[in-house]
Amino acid sequence: MGIDFHNQQHRTSYTTRQADSSWKAALAKHIPFHSMGKAVDIGCGGGIYAKALVDMGVASVTGVDFSLAMLDGAKENCRAYPQITFVQGNAFNTGLAGDTFDIVLERALIHHMQDVKACFQEAFRLLQQGGYFIVQDRTPEDCLLPGDAHHIRGYFFESFPSLIQKEVERRHTSQLVTESLQEVGFQEISGLKLWETRQVYANKEQLLADLQGRVGRSLLHELNDNQLSTLLEDIRNAITTEGSIIEKDRWTIWIAKKK
Repeated sequence: MGIDFHNQQHRTSYTTRQADSSWKAALAKHIPFHSMGKAVDIGCGGGIYAKALVDMGVASVTGVDFSLAMLDGAKENCRAYPQITFVQGNAFNTGLAGDTFDIVLERALIHHMQDVKACFQEAFRLLQQGGYFIVQDRTPEDCLLPGDAHHIRGYFFESFPSLIQKEVERRHTSQLVTESLQEVGFQEISGLKLWETRQVYANKEQLLADLQGRVGRSLLHELNDNQLSTLLEDIRNAITTEGSIIEKDRWTIWIAKKK
């Protein structure tokens, strides 16, 4: 199973959220976005974080994705942002000019590829001297934290332990990411942990409806419909919170510079 990113029926799966203020605040402590002229968002999906970069002060953003379906959704999502353009490409060969960008962002991307070093080499090529590379993903430790009313993802593995191996196999350790960045030539590498708010739901039923649609959750495409129904019932029973639910995910963010 797994999500087919090229299927037009999934083109809006990664357009329904906005980047949370927690993400913007964490990165603004490390990068002077308002002085940044050009950024590229590789693996841009629905354009959520391309919009966030513009909101934070970046003058222009190029979104890159290998899926035309994702780009169709992104163009619609970003229609009010003339500062954002989109091109089809991949993390190993974006087709963009080198030594051009002040920022390269790769959010929730590297777990889809085994050769992160080759991916990082392309980012290094794209950046101007002094440019920033932002890599955001989950390490195995980030993923396997227990489930609770905020960390909904933890319930996925408690209900279906078979997903643990799938998740761990596709995630990279912080050590591997850091060493790969160093080998490519990046310097001043720092890592930070972030509990990023994913979504605020009015109630439990709204959360369950979001999960039912597998919206923006590639891992849930590993479950068939019956398994998903079982998971939803487990989550319904586990969460006793009345009222709104603030869902958060734990991420690792690596920030590096091209000197």
